[in-house]
Amino acid sequence: MRILGIDPGIAIVGFGFIDKIGSKLVPVQYGSIQTEAHTDPGIRLKDVYDATVQLIEKYKPDVMSIEKLFFNRNVTTAFTVGQARGVMILAGVQAGLPIAEYTPLQVKQAVVGYGNAEKKQVQEMVKILLKLSQIPKPDDVADALAIAICHAHSSALQSRINEVKR
Repeated sequence: MRILGIDPGIAIVGFGFIDKIGSKLVPVQYGSIQTEAHTDPGIRLKDVYDATVQLIEKYKPDVMSIEKLFFNRNVTTAFTVGQARGVMILAGVQAGLPIAEYTPLQVKQAVVGYGNAEKKQVQEMVKILLKLSQIPKPDDVADALAIAICHAHSSALQSRINEVKR
């Protein structure tokens, strides 16, 4: 199964593709989509959408996993990130992908085993689990890979639950 993990944003979107082969997690491609700060917001959203469509077409994931929004302070930032998140989900749905959403707490628990883990702990576990030589930069990229790993672990658990129910 090929999983696309996305850490949504408007200035920087982290993305990561991983393959889940049995119990192995294999990194395929990862990086970031960046938009210009002083560009019209509509143009920035279109740029994020277009880049997401191109990535999906090129790497052909089976599922998109994306972080749920969690903001407790800056409402303006939450709205802007929500809009970017929406165009990325739209790109996934238009490509026929199932969309899985995870909270930061779920991602930390799946990757580190502890919901209050610090960002550095998550990044280090991403490096270890994917056998990378260094932590991906910017941080948004490591976060996107963590979201993909979270889905890999969650889907494996869900498969086991479904088998027990049969």
